[in-house]
Amino acid sequence: MSDINSEELNFKTIFSFRSLSLTLLGVCFAVFAIKGFMIPNHFLDGGLLGISILIHEFYHISVSIPLVLLNLPFVYIGYLKIGKNFAASSLIAVILLGFVMHVLPVPEVTNDHFLTAIFGGVFVGLGIGFVIRGGGVIDGLEVIAAYTNKSIGLSTAEIIMTINTTLFLIIAFYLGIEKAMYSIVTFYTALKTSNYVVDGFEKLISLTIIAPDSEKVKSLIVNDFKKAVTVYKGERGNLPGSYGIKQDCDIIVAVVTRIEVHKIKKAIRSADPKAFMYVQNINEVGGGIVSKRSNH
Repeated sequence: MSDINSEELNFKTIFSFRSLSLTLLGVCFAVFAIKGFMIPNHFLDGGLLGISILIHEFYHISVSIPLVLLNLPFVYIGYLKIGKNFAASSLIAVILLGFVMHVLPVPEVTNDHFLTAIFGGVFVGLGIGFVIRGGGVIDGLEVIAAYTNKSIGLSTAEIIMTINTTLFLIIAFYLGIEKAMYSIVTFYTALKTSNYVVDGFEKLISLTIIAPDSEKVKSLIVNDFKKAVTVYKGERGNLPGSYGIKQDCDIIVAVVTRIEVHKIKKAIRSADPKAFMYVQNINEVGGGIVSKRSNH
C-alpha cells in the first residue's frame, strides 16, 4: 500500500497523445454501442454499464449519470489499491464517457435483437479495450477484478464472469429470460473483443519443441528470430511397442507472439522435420526479456 501511495503522477504519460487518443476512441466506440444498439433495444451488458442501463430502464434517467456516479468509487479504489496513474487515467476516461454520451448524437442502428447482441457487444468491447490500452478503465468492475486477480490468483475474466452472473440472474427475474440470454451474448462478445484489442497480435504464446537436432533448433530461434529460449533436460522415447527405448534430450521452450508462432513453427519444421511441437496460451508474463519488450 505504501509503495502505491508513494507513486508519482506521470502527467507526461497520462496526458500523452497516444493515451488520450486511445481513451477517446474507446469512449466513442462505447457510446456508439450504448446509444446506437443497446438503449433503443432495451439491451443490457455486464458490469456497471449493465447496472446503469438497468437503472435507466427503471427510472428513465440518462445512462451517463449512474454510469459516472457508479464508477467514481471504483476509481478511488483503484487509486488506493492499484496506483495514482491508473486512477487518473480512469477518471479522465469516466468523465469523457459521461461528456461524450451527453453531447454525441447517435441514431438507432438496428432493431434486430441478434445484431444488437453481437455488434453492440463488439463495439462495447472495442471501447473497453481501447480505454485499457490508454491506461484506464470505463467499468469499475475491471478495477475490482484487477486487484482481486493480484490477491487471490483468479483471472480477471473469471472474476468478472462471477460478478456478472449475479447481474444476469437479476435481469432474468425482472426483464425475462430472453433479455438475460441476449445480455449474456452481448457480454461474451464484448469480453472476447476487448481481450483481443488489449492483447492483439502481441498475445504471448509458449512454444515447446522436442527435436532430434535440438542445437539447430535453438540456434534458429535465438539467432534467426532473436528470441530467448529456456532448455529443460528431459527424456524422449517410451513409445508404444518400444517402451524401453529412450534417450536424453533437450526440451526447448520459447515465448513468442501470436503472429510469430506460425512462422517459427514453419522454420523449425524445415530445419528438423522430426521435431515435435506444441503451443500453449499464456495469461500473464512477468520479468525477463519478454516483459521488457512487451511493456506499453
